[in-house]
Amino acid sequence: MNVADCYRVLELRSGASLDDIKVAYRRLARQFHPDMSAGDQRSQDKFIEITAAYKFLLNRINGSEADLWPSSPPPAAKPAKPPRPVSTHTQAVRKAVQIQTDPSLSPLDNELKRTSYHQLQQLLRTQKFPRAIALVEGLARRLPKDLEVMQWQAIVYQQWGRQLVRDRQPDKARLYLKKALQTDPHNRSLWAEVEKDFRSIERHC
Repeated sequence: MNVADCYRVLELRSGASLDDIKVAYRRLARQFHPDMSAGDQRSQDKFIEITAAYKFLLNRINGSEADLWPSSPPPAAKPAKPPRPVSTHTQAVRKAVQIQTDPSLSPLDNELKRTSYHQLQQLLRTQKFPRAIALVEGLARRLPKDLEVMQWQAIVYQQWGRQLVRDRQPDKARLYLKKALQTDPHNRSLWAEVEKDFRSIERHC
């Protein structure tokens, strides 16, 4: 996608002013924000797309990442619950993920990856696992051959599986832990974490 596509995504005419771009983003972001459309995959995909288009246009206009976000972010439907403590093992798995610019992708898709990565981090920190899964699965459909996205998807499955172990839902936990290994079968660090989770199931469930 190019600059013209970004204006189209934001429902603007080419060459719209910076203020018009911000107003359009606020309007569309409120409409398609995940908190306002829980369970609607099309809305979640649209939110990712308009966010990437907005940031791409601002980068082109400003030449930097300053003031990328509107001063009034889209409202959340409900306040987030306080996150539970995150284990050092979980942090180690997340820190292993690095964002790289892929020259084979369009600038918009690279921006989409970067934006989605930061959204995933926030969703994992607040333990909103179903939303994280919806986000990463949508990204994987858009970029099915991207190895980084595959790794992120596997990590999200593993983190949700670990939470299900804590919640004493062993059958569902096994399902997502297996999905994690199937998604990124050559990730040794992931295998080590999943093995710990399976041992926890055997001990406590």
